[in-house]
Amino acid sequence: MRLVVASGKGGTGKTTVATALAQTAALTYAVRLLDCDVEAPNAALSLHPQWSSAVTVTRPVPRVDATRCTACGRCAEVCQFNALAVVGGGVLVFDDLCHGCGRCVWICPEQAMHEEPLAVGQIDAGYTPDGILLAQGLLRIGQPMGMPVLRALKRWPTAAALDAPFSDAESAHTLLEIRDAPPGASCPVVETLRGADAVILVTEPTAFGLHDLRQVVGIVQELGLPAWVVINRDGIGTAPIAEYCAEQGLPIALRIPLERRLAEALARGRPLLDAAPEYRPAVQTLLEQIVSGVAA
Repeated sequence: MRLVVASGKGGTGKTTVATALAQTAALTYAVRLLDCDVEAPNAALSLHPQWSSAVTVTRPVPRVDATRCTACGRCAEVCQFNALAVVGGGVLVFDDLCHGCGRCVWICPEQAMHEEPLAVGQIDAGYTPDGILLAQGLLRIGQPMGMPVLRALKRWPTAAALDAPFSDAESAHTLLEIRDAPPGASCPVVETLRGADAVILVTEPTAFGLHDLRQVVGIVQELGLPAWVVINRDGIGTAPIAEYCAEQGLPIALRIPLERRLAEALARGRPLLDAAPEYRPAVQTLLEQIVSGVAA
């Protein structure tokens, strides 16, 4: 089962909910938590994994053999992303604009182009003290496109690159994959949602929270995914979140109140359930609702 925790805006508490779900689910399932916010992954700050694996992520970019290139311009003509330009009798390649489609290599009449891998990020993986396999994608500074890193993270093997105990746990329990989505409602969020079985939407009762919830709800509905809502910082504002969720047929599965002790704990990097273990039954109920809802 693949579960995505998403929100329309940053700082709503998405990672707080994702890590709490992972810690609760680890008592029953073999849990793999993917931190899909490749520009700023932070689940590791509270779960403290022991990193045991790191893999470089690359994407293909074209390179030109100047001894064979006639500067005919066919490569630049077929490039949809303007990553190639014929200048001064040669071809310039703009790596930051290239999407790695390979069309320029295929179309070159002189076979003067080939592709080389360009390192754009990495995937780190390891186990937390709770027995959770945490894998995070990390985009290299200066790289403009995080999608190759995100796609590589989603393909990350559950056990092949790591030693036991996860491989043993996977054979003994049902695998639950939790994806901590990037904030917003852009392409990386859509990619994170692809292939998921259910979605938890984290919001807050403010005007900003409601505005951004509407955006991500539109994506979830377009993809036809069942969704549940968690209201974090309940009491911070008066936006009609409950009314909106009722209109959209979205069940509110959990409310986390605005409490100073929780804010202080999270600011120090402590997970929600470590700071307030009394919330574990409510998180367990949330998980059971989702599992039974997807099974139905």
